[in-house]
Amino acid sequence: MQLLYNFGIAFFSLLLRIAAPFNVKAKQLLIGRRETWQKLKQFQASGKVIWVHCASLGEFEQGRPLIEAIRTQFPAFKIVLTFFSPSGYEIRKNYNMADLVVYLPADTPSNAKRFIKAINPSIAFFVKYEFWYHYYKCLKKSEIPVYSISTIFRQNQVFFKWYGGWYRSILKAVSRFYVQDQKSAQLLEQIGLKNYVVAGDTRFDRVTAIAQMAAEVPQVRDFAAHGKVLVAGSSWPADEAILAEYINNAADDVKLIIAPHEVHEAHISQLEQRFKVPVGRFSKKDSTSFNECRVLIIDTIGLLSAIYRYGSVAYIGGGFGKGIHNTLEAATYGVPVIFGPNHKKFKEALDLIRVGGGFAIESQHDFNRIMESLWNPQSDKALKLAGEASKNYVLSMCGATPLIMKELF
Repeated sequence: MQLLYNFGIAFFSLLLRIAAPFNVKAKQLLIGRRETWQKLKQFQASGKVIWVHCASLGEFEQGRPLIEAIRTQFPAFKIVLTFFSPSGYEIRKNYNMADLVVYLPADTPSNAKRFIKAINPSIAFFVKYEFWYHYYKCLKKSEIPVYSISTIFRQNQVFFKWYGGWYRSILKAVSRFYVQDQKSAQLLEQIGLKNYVVAGDTRFDRVTAIAQMAAEVPQVRDFAAHGKVLVAGSSWPADEAILAEYINNAADDVKLIIAPHEVHEAHISQLEQRFKVPVGRFSKKDSTSFNECRVLIIDTIGLLSAIYRYGSVAYIGGGFGKGIHNTLEAATYGVPVIFGPNHKKFKEALDLIRVGGGFAIESQHDFNRIMESLWNPQSDKALKLAGEASKNYVLSMCGATPLIMKELF
């Protein structure tokens, strides 16, 4: 099995070189991995070094609370942050809480030995489900503790198959798993691993911190001051079709704030054409000129987590595509969240549905029905209860970061 694994790593590296001239992300990853070795020559691995590895941007948001807690409590420690994916690295390569941010080289025996020797970590953290055989093996051989944080397991993963013995051997290199839920703990027990703590998901600590620190956005606040406000975040065309159909036929006191996933001019122009009610762009008008608008398009990035507070209902995009985006950024403000059918791999979405703070839709009819029930003109009880359920769920799941810090530092 190890031979097949090594072949798979080598084959991926070959495909990367072939695809690089034609694919931007492949090129970024190929060049970035080469630059890793150059940057390591300048890195001084003196003192205590903490290594945190994330696959991509979503995992970074889970690792971030831990990184920032370490930086705050132990400013003398050096922090090395690695990424597998360009979608994480390219956005966070200048993250100032880490002393070094680089791509993780391919998981080969020589790369693992060379990389670990270069950074000489005292502790290594791998976020969620990053399990690399040669890196883990080298860390264990070097007696460097490995911690898997915000880990989540599913029954259909190879670790729990009858033929998954070799893959289970990778997990045995982990000093402790800080898993998200009891189900993950039970799966580890099932294969004889008891070195776990049910700690929850560090993302909850992150979103609550963001909500507490988020600055007001006066233009959006003024737009949302009167009427019923629906905030839609990270929307894709399939989501936008539903939202446009709804707002075009809604009462005059209903407003929509929409932050699409893609903010380039062509998409924003197409989005504007969907609406039959007055539309404003955040980047082009001051707050006074939004008075006559029913739809406000957020055509810049970086504001979404702050503007969810201005809605009484949130719609999370992506559920009619590859998967929903971050539901917690909205739920932390105590608003019910609605999302499309492709949400079943997202634990927090399933949890929000279970507690009554989340609602899944499959059609325009579903969306209209849920909005009608939440914005019932006869009573605001349903809206209030759903909002409280969202808020209480987020609060109940906080605490993973301080737990990890208390145990390990």
